[in-house]
Amino acid sequence: MALMNKCLIKKENFINKKSSKQFISYLFVGSMATIVEWIGFVIFNEILRNQYLLSTILAFCASTQANLILGRRITFKSECKSAIQAKELISIYVVSAIGLLLNLLLMYLLVSKASVPAFISKIIATGIVFFWNFGIRKFVIYLK
Repeated sequence: MALMNKCLIKKENFINKKSSKQFISYLFVGSMATIVEWIGFVIFNEILRNQYLLSTILAFCASTQANLILGRRITFKSECKSAIQAKELISIYVVSAIGLLLNLLLMYLLVSKASVPAFISKIIATGIVFFWNFGIRKFVIYLK
């Protein structure tokens, strides 16, 4: 019984260490994708003068692509040894679509209802959606 408990504790520590490393890695990947998203938002919203919700959608799509590529190559590489599978791609885009809806809702509430400036709202929405994306990828899409 004691041996079994020691094995479980070691397994939990391994999972926690691996999860911690993946979270830090995803923080880096997420930061890169966030830079893509924020630059895209500024280009679409402020330079090209698109409406802020359309700019959010366009920037989010570019960010999702960056997150997909970097996440597979850096954060979840041990779970992604083969070429990208259709199921994985669909899962990522479904999760991203839900994240986009959450992002749009937050942008609408913050900009239109709370009168928070668009870029500040974008920063807040991005931070919240980051945790959604990591959690779903870690515990659903790339769960072994």
